[in-house]
Amino acid sequence: MEQSVVGGLINFRGLVYSPINEQGVVFLFGRVLEDLNMYIEEVRTKYPDCVARRYTGKGWERVYIEFEYTSSNFEQHKHDPKECSIIVCWEHDWPDCPLEVIELKSLIKELPNKLIERPDVVTQKAEYDLGHHYQRKNVSKPTQLLYEKLDRGVRGIDKAVWQKFAKTAITYYSPERMFIYVRLRKGSLRVDFYTNRQQFDGVKNIRDHENWGEAKISNEGELQKALVAGRQSYEIMKQAIRDNINTGWYALTPKEKVGREVAEEDEEEVSSERS
Repeated sequence: MEQSVVGGLINFRGLVYSPINEQGVVFLFGRVLEDLNMYIEEVRTKYPDCVARRYTGKGWERVYIEFEYTSSNFEQHKHDPKECSIIVCWEHDWPDCPLEVIELKSLIKELPNKLIERPDVVTQKAEYDLGHHYQRKNVSKPTQLLYEKLDRGVRGIDKAVWQKFAKTAITYYSPERMFIYVRLRKGSLRVDFYTNRQQFDGVKNIRDHENWGEAKISNEGELQKALVAGRQSYEIMKQAIRDNINTGWYALTPKEKVGREVAEEDEEEVSSERS
């Protein structure tokens, strides 16, 4: 009987266990393609593995993708970085990687899951727009006006910035990655900014998360501070992309990375003493 080896339990969009090889990464990428604002033109056997298009706010930019189980496999396989745009992998373990990396392990924690249903059950897909958000929380007219000013200001940062509506939030992309996350309330706006541990005026740190900060907007003064913070967040996100930093909400923070390294060192010491 053939032995079956699987990864950790994830139960994500029809994939029960986490990938343990490149083929699993390819399958999982196909399940999150729309969330990454991409579509595929070509999947092939030569390097790089995939030719795709990614929405940038202005249009669809062509990107070249190489699939790897871990990002460091790219270096081990001696691929030429000049011929590739993005590495898509299960785990990012190459700190000095010269390319953009999409780590699926952290990405899927941020995405809504789609449950497996019987084929004879039809699920009606909900459509979300600004009206949905106004109605969902019975947003007051003054708060609607504050949001509309915020929206114009954020999209005015750069022509490439664009927005995306989800069920509970409105997100803004730089255009490659999300850098602002807005939730509407009846009398205020809750706005999260990507800060990469930097301090913004009017933005407080989010507990247990170094890379993001939050602000409440309920008047013009708070709005103006938020617009300044939005520009700062945009610039920091662009720099993070250039530095190949994993910016997702569930990406490891510096503190968590140190904690993991200490734990691994302790584990190695214990194993060494036992042997």
